[in-house]
Amino acid sequence: MQPALKTFYKEKIAKELKEKFGYANPHCIPRLEKIVLNVGFGKAEDRKAAAEAVIGELGKITGQKAVPTRAKTAISNFRLHIGDVIGARVTLRGDRMWEFLDRFINLAAPTIRDFRGLPTKSFDGRGNYTCGISEHTIFPEIEIDKVSRNMGFDFTIVTTSETDAEARELLTLLGFPFRKVGAAA
Repeated sequence: MQPALKTFYKEKIAKELKEKFGYANPHCIPRLEKIVLNVGFGKAEDRKAAAEAVIGELGKITGQKAVPTRAKTAISNFRLHIGDVIGARVTLRGDRMWEFLDRFINLAAPTIRDFRGLPTKSFDGRGNYTCGISEHTIFPEIEIDKVSRNMGFDFTIVTTSETDAEARELLTLLGFPFRKVGAAA
């Protein structure tokens, strides 16, 4: 069964984007390619203990096992050695990507404390959007009673858009909760 947001994209959003930007070829219509979630573990004392917990919770949020990221260089001031696990990441594609985005838009984002929308200035100039979330407990899969440490993460939405305007329109039509113009930063 196809995710609801993916069906909505194919039936309505793709047509609206085609009309608005005047694409002749249907393969030129912007679409989502992948979503990448990235978490850093922080302090040296905490790093090893946090690795298992964070990787497990990131797996609960995404439905896919997280991959640990390792240090490429040693930094003695941070007690960091080459090969130390310093974070985790998950790359979502296909149906899991659509389901994660749907849960984020409709369930998680509205539960963020003092939420006024996500910034619209976080595009990279090539149609990709990156945003940071300060607490992972906004997702319904996380049991707050069992959380040993709060973690924040960054997620990047990679699109096939050529420009930021196309990507912004795509995400807006998908229902992405952008900050309204004139709202405080």
